[in-house]
Amino acid sequence: MNNEKNRLSGGKIMFRLIKILKPLVPVMMITISFGVLGFLAAIAITTFGAIAIGDIMGINMGYALNTTVKVIIICGIIRGILRYIEQYSGHYIAFKILAILRDKIFKALRKLAPAKLESKEKGNLISVITSDIELLEVFYAHTIAPIAIAILTSSIIALVLYSINSYFGIIGLVFYVIVGYIIPVLSSKLGSEAGVAYRNEFGKTNSFLLDSLRGIKEILLFGQGNNRLNSINRNSEKLNEKMKVIKGHEGLIRALTDITIMIAILTTLYMGTVLYKSGTINLGQLIVALVLLASSFGPTVALSNLSNNLMHTFACAQRLFDILDEVPAVEEVAGDAELEMCSTDINDLEFKYAGRDEVLLKDVNLKINKGDKVAIIGESGCGKSTLLKLMMRFWDVKKGTIEIDDKNIKTIPTKGLRKAQSLVSQETFLFNDTIENNLKIGKKDASREEVVNACKKASIHDFIETLPNGYETNVGEIGSNLSSGEKQRLGIARAFLHNPQVLILDEPTSNLDTLNEAQILKSIKEESQDKTVIMVSHRKSSTSICDKKVYVKNNTLKFS
Repeated sequence: MNNEKNRLSGGKIMFRLIKILKPLVPVMMITISFGVLGFLAAIAITTFGAIAIGDIMGINMGYALNTTVKVIIICGIIRGILRYIEQYSGHYIAFKILAILRDKIFKALRKLAPAKLESKEKGNLISVITSDIELLEVFYAHTIAPIAIAILTSSIIALVLYSINSYFGIIGLVFYVIVGYIIPVLSSKLGSEAGVAYRNEFGKTNSFLLDSLRGIKEILLFGQGNNRLNSINRNSEKLNEKMKVIKGHEGLIRALTDITIMIAILTTLYMGTVLYKSGTINLGQLIVALVLLASSFGPTVALSNLSNNLMHTFACAQRLFDILDEVPAVEEVAGDAELEMCSTDINDLEFKYAGRDEVLLKDVNLKINKGDKVAIIGESGCGKSTLLKLMMRFWDVKKGTIEIDDKNIKTIPTKGLRKAQSLVSQETFLFNDTIENNLKIGKKDASREEVVNACKKASIHDFIETLPNGYETNVGEIGSNLSSGEKQRLGIARAFLHNPQVLILDEPTSNLDTLNEAQILKSIKEESQDKTVIMVSHRKSSTSICDKKVYVKNNTLKFS
């Protein structure tokens, strides 16, 4: 799913993620402001604690003990309040953004479907939609604000240190930059590949597990349980190896950060001692500077630790942007114009799938007028179903044209085309919902009476009535509570409910017995007297309702 050529740098990824934040900038300002004030309050508690101790020891610290105690108490109370507001607003932003990202990714997937979506690993897509997007919450709630907070807080503390002595200010600024910028940047560069590798392996593991669950019956039937389990274990081991690399990197970065902070404290202590001996500063200033610096690394350490999470975050964001940036094979056409579907003209059509050299269809010419009943017949894999997909613009033709009402199909509003056509395929997909709601996909505002009439026409009503909950019966995941024939009849009922001008049937009775097939064909014939019917079928009995038959031979159409 990830393309090395299109891989974005960490900076570009961060810029794009921040750009998405634009509608929530005011809330982010609140988060940053309260975060800075909260850290300053926390640093003040430690610093004034040192001042109080110094005053007790008889060192002139510039503040009375009563004053320092009051400041500590006030800062302690304020710190709690400020921290709560910062966290609340930060997570508010994060969850709002996650909703926006899910909306964007589903819109992108809808545009990619069905042409490009068919080739995507479904487990990998699930990983992007769920865990990858969830991990971006780390960026919005625990990355953007901390970066801004660290920069502002460190700048303020560096100025305070500078006011005590310029050397302290310079030392503080240098080490803030090392801990808060240089170490995270180096960490990001060193660990980005490991993060991407882990997320990709995670996606592959999800795909394998999803395949295993879907094919559990076949696995058990053919005694492949142990082999499958061993493969899952091997995938898990690969995943663990990728994680070990990341964890080892995290440990190294944390150790490097701690050592750098220790060097900063020792440098300040050394410089302070030199300045104290020379009479440039007093002992109270030395203590304040040392404590102030030592207690102020919290925001910058947070940035250093962020670099570990950013490896995952950037990898997730890269996978997300790969989908958002992918160009659809078929560009949707905006507009609400409805079609009359008086004629469909296919002229000199040639088509092959992307990445394949084999031409599947060539020199295809076909004219279909309103009310025609056309049967497309041919051997399996000859391109019959592909021709139907091209007529529905699931794919775009590269050579030749498909015209509807004398208009190129590529210029026709997608919404109008979908409304005018309805497809019943060999495998009817049903959502994990009630029978009624699954049927209403064909017409969302359909009444119960309309649903029942459609089911009667599809010879499925009597069966539904035998179910304990009738039309409120849940079909299960992927329609698992129903047989193939029952699902197919529901698919036909859905098409009847949609009431299209063109009914496209791809082996519509393949899962039905002879009796049900006859009933369905009779209903199709009766319901489609004023409609156009395009049917693909191997059964001669199915094509009996068609008045025009064409055969797909040698990658082109032959007329009977």
